[in-house]
Amino acid sequence: MATSIDLHVGRRLRRRRRLMGMTQQQLANMVGIRFQQIQKYECGANRITASRLFELSSSLSVPIQYFYDGLNITAANSAPANDHDEISPDLLRQKETRELIRAYYQLGERPRRRLLELAKSLEESATDAA
Repeated sequence: MATSIDLHVGRRLRRRRRLMGMTQQQLANMVGIRFQQIQKYECGANRITASRLFELSSSLSVPIQYFYDGLNITAANSAPANDHDEISPDLLRQKETRELIRAYYQLGERPRRRLLELAKSLEESATDAA
């Protein structure tokens, strides 16, 4: 039976794969497994071994820690972790959001920082106007 950690890691795997615009089949091909295994990982039905997690992190260009980010350690064994506290899951499912994130990560580090600063300043301006 899947633990809350397995579910959390699977959700993070799915999120990153989608943000990169990658299908389950494409990711599976990169790590040498069948796409059904990716499906099982993403829904938490199968646990991901350390070596497979390393392969997945390399294929998705993230550090292994990415899969554990947002994991609530105190509740990890009692209830499914919720890594969507700050961002609505519906927002992350929107095509526009995924396109924006893909475009953001296509930029170099400096333009990304500048764009983030701009977005934050616009958010502050909107809050001040309200």
